[in-house]
Amino acid sequence: MNVREILRKIFCYTLLTVGALCMVFPFIWMLLSSFKTHAEIIQFPPKLFPSHFGFENYKQAFSMAPFGKYFFNSVVVMVLSVICTTTTSILGAFAFSKMKFPGKEIIFAILLSLMMIPFEMLIITNYTTIVKLKLYNTIPALVLPFVASIFYTYILRNFFDTISDSLYYSARIDGASNWMYLWRIMVPIAKPSLFTIILLNALCSWNSFMWPLYVTSDAASRTLPYGLQVFTTEAGSLQELLMAASTLVVLPMIILFIIARKYIVNGVSRGGLKG
Repeated sequence: MNVREILRKIFCYTLLTVGALCMVFPFIWMLLSSFKTHAEIIQFPPKLFPSHFGFENYKQAFSMAPFGKYFFNSVVVMVLSVICTTTTSILGAFAFSKMKFPGKEIIFAILLSLMMIPFEMLIITNYTTIVKLKLYNTIPALVLPFVASIFYTYILRNFFDTISDSLYYSARIDGASNWMYLWRIMVPIAKPSLFTIILLNALCSWNSFMWPLYVTSDAASRTLPYGLQVFTTEAGSLQELLMAASTLVVLPMIILFIIARKYIVNGVSRGGLKG
């Protein structure tokens, strides 16, 4: 390895390290600030580490707002969204990949084109539907608009396309129905892409803010992101409490992403680039 190659690698790794620190530092600051006292958090010049690590800010934040209820609602909405979206994505991907029916490619192309419509344009229609169904201010209202996703169906369909049709015809000759073939053969093979869909959907559902803002109005049905926004007005200028509450919202998804980041990248690349 020559000197030029060594210098190039040093420059690349230095640039990546600086970029990583710029991305990670706000989260580190948020976490450390959640343990600071009010005097420490407004101190100038600011210091990075608190004088001691205690959970007083977390206890006070929980006493001022029902974050336990918000957390429970977020978990319920996330689990229901993941179950519904994964099921519909599997069924849709199998239909568009292995089954034969007129206009299949045209219908799928139309569905893909709908991805260009931002969710903000559909809020009024979805909101009207929720109100007419008398689901306003309920947990089902937070789940219903997200029971299907053409993006996840697209990822899974491309993965299904990589599986040889000879396997399908062999299973059919052996007497397996489409339903049996899907759940006993296709789904186990597609575990990498399914795991990616589940993780991405969980992250999206957990971080959802705009839709809960429109369809919930009381603490009984709020999720964590919306509850945090309401808490900002209650906590006022007590930044240490805001940092503690923000940590409660962000930390679970950061841990999940760190654990499963390789599965997300591998699943998207295998399902999005093949076919």
